[in-house]
Amino acid sequence: MKSSGVDADAADRAASPLSRRAVLKGAGAFTGLVLCLRTSGVIAAEGHGPPKYGVDATPGGAVDDPLVFIAIDPDSTVHITVHRSEMGQGIRTSLAMVAADELEADWSHVRVVQAPGDQARYGNQDTDGSQSMRHYYEPMRRVGAAARSMLEAAAAARWQVPLHEVGTRNHEIVHERSGRKLPFGALAREAARLKVPDRATLKLKDPSEFRYIGKESAPQADGADIVSGRALYGIDTTFEGLLYAVIARPPVLGGKVVGFDASQALKVPGVIRVIPLASTPLPALFNPLGGVAVVATNTWAAMQGRDRLAIQWDDGPNAHYDSAQYKSELEQAARTPAKVVRDDGNALTALASGAQRVVAEYYIPHIAHASLEPPIAVAKVSGEKCEAWACVQDPQGARENLAQHLGLKAEDVTVNVTLLGGGFGRKSMHDFVAEAGLLSKAMDGRPVKVTWTREDDIRHDYYQTVSVERLEGALDSSGKPVAWLHRSAAQPIAATFSLKAKTQGKSEYCSSAVNLPYQIPNFRVEVAPADTHCRIGWFRSVSNVPHAFATQSFVAELAAAAKRDPKEFLLELLGPPRRLDPRTISDQWNYDESPIVYPIDIGRYRHVIEVAAHEAGWGCTLPRGHGLGIAASYSFMSYAAAVVEVVVDDKGRVSIPRVDLAFDCGPQVNPDRVRAQCEGACVMGVALAMSGEITFTRGRVDQSNFHDYRLTRMNEAPREIRIHLIPQGFDVPLGGVGEPGTPPIAPALCNAIFAATGKRIRRLPIRGQLAEAGAIST
Repeated sequence: MKSSGVDADAADRAASPLSRRAVLKGAGAFTGLVLCLRTSGVIAAEGHGPPKYGVDATPGGAVDDPLVFIAIDPDSTVHITVHRSEMGQGIRTSLAMVAADELEADWSHVRVVQAPGDQARYGNQDTDGSQSMRHYYEPMRRVGAAARSMLEAAAAARWQVPLHEVGTRNHEIVHERSGRKLPFGALAREAARLKVPDRATLKLKDPSEFRYIGKESAPQADGADIVSGRALYGIDTTFEGLLYAVIARPPVLGGKVVGFDASQALKVPGVIRVIPLASTPLPALFNPLGGVAVVATNTWAAMQGRDRLAIQWDDGPNAHYDSAQYKSELEQAARTPAKVVRDDGNALTALASGAQRVVAEYYIPHIAHASLEPPIAVAKVSGEKCEAWACVQDPQGARENLAQHLGLKAEDVTVNVTLLGGGFGRKSMHDFVAEAGLLSKAMDGRPVKVTWTREDDIRHDYYQTVSVERLEGALDSSGKPVAWLHRSAAQPIAATFSLKAKTQGKSEYCSSAVNLPYQIPNFRVEVAPADTHCRIGWFRSVSNVPHAFATQSFVAELAAAAKRDPKEFLLELLGPPRRLDPRTISDQWNYDESPIVYPIDIGRYRHVIEVAAHEAGWGCTLPRGHGLGIAASYSFMSYAAAVVEVVVDDKGRVSIPRVDLAFDCGPQVNPDRVRAQCEGACVMGVALAMSGEITFTRGRVDQSNFHDYRLTRMNEAPREIRIHLIPQGFDVPLGGVGEPGTPPIAPALCNAIFAATGKRIRRLPIRGQLAEAGAIST
């Protein structure tokens, strides 16, 4: 594998939307009144002013104008607009619930409205990074409090009483002294004409007054529709005159059509037209892959027509990509000194002089997102305008991308966001929306729905990177760790945006690699170059998945070498409770959050380990073939520790009786959804460990559907998942929820297998490895 002198972090910055910062101005309307939107802070130009963190560091920042997010009908129905995408994590409920609580609204009279893509109006809308609640909890509180203040001011003016005598209680404005009260709807029009109060004057509730925040008293906004089949996902979008399309895409990234014969496809009843789509040059970006589209009166006819196409492909520069060969290349890269991204003490010298040296290499394959609803989009081009309906995580990005491909202005493009049947990062990449727009344009403006089949989704994904993680450690004569070397070889996400990108950037190597707060005096992390031959994208927990699998497995290996209990050894590595500035351990990223507001809290880190171990009965005697494994991780400003119990029979078959996951995300705004996300993370983590793998042969993906890209079946899932939420007050900053539960599952599972069998799992997926090894050895 060739090395490159390209600065990985420069490529990372070039790929990041943060490099396109700008001061945004916009206008919002409510009952005919036009206002200037307020953002949560002006984003300084690159290289100027103090650094911005959190939502202030995102394109568009935060908007907290109640006239943008809240509308009240005359009958007092409150409509709360939510600008983040709902994909099962409950954000439509949770953000609306926060505003409703501060408004003192009756939840039974609240309706949730989904915002279209419009960053200037709503602020940042990119639903990823486990940041929606972390970034918008305070702005949505201010939205509700400002609306309440305006209603109270309108009532005080009507009643001609001092404002301080007016209050709000359960969907009514009340004057305690006279006993008068008015419903919200009676005051909405007058309130909307008032000046939006300054943020500094708002009176926010004390947490003791919360009705919904931190409780489980508000039903899920979409719950009844989802369980009854009334909820509308991207795949449900339909209206009169809609055409349906599927696309035969190049089977190899960078490939293109040389020629095709559509004569047989056009004979299929319902097929209307066959349209070639130009391939876009690399890097992939979020561009359509090109190929040949079949447009029909229904999806089945389009699929049958595609099957009858005769296409000659030029496979392009990635036709040689072979997973087995590439694994060897990554292994060689991981064994070669590389770019140093953390260097405490002198790890190389300490490794050479230690009393005992432990070396292990871990392989984590490509993973597909495989959301149950594949990418789906509908678009209709009308003259110089376009309207789309799509299951997207980043509607503003989809809007800009669609406008670019159609040669339109972004303000002339509307992207309506449907519910998402899963996302996991895939639907932050919106190539499929551009495909629908291009086909509608080719069909003279008729609306076209582009459906990705399961095979399309598996074979043309933006995959989780493949990686080899090499760990070396040294113990002194007493079994204490004195040196740690982690060398990571993986394809960077930045390669999707720049052909020059070869090594991981900060957002990758600062995820469970550089930022491990272990008390090891000699600690070194290196990132090795790797060429990229497929589309790489964000995945649930991103680089925390491979890094945590490797590092948490290696901690257990060091504990075994030292003849120590794995839990006690892990706690000793963390050291005593303290708060650690991440910059002191070379983490200059910290998920774009302030290192002062979000230090690494070792006390909280230790506590989730202790809780998970206690609840799982760590240390108890287990029958033959049973084992407990433990792992912990810090990601997206939250702390998670898992203890997995496994049973391995004499034929190497693995079952999982129980998983205990302790989780500390700070205060839990919607505990029910936090618990559900943790449960989902456990099941997904099991799938990644047991069976998830995408492989390539001659540049083509070998897998195609759930028969060969397996998700966790019901009989393979943990029989019992126990989530232990760590209570925190609202004086603790919020952490992420959707992703942090995933990273510790695979290493805890593999550590449990070692406890049960004496066999180390260093290559994922586990599938078949224990059967190959034969009988249980311990």
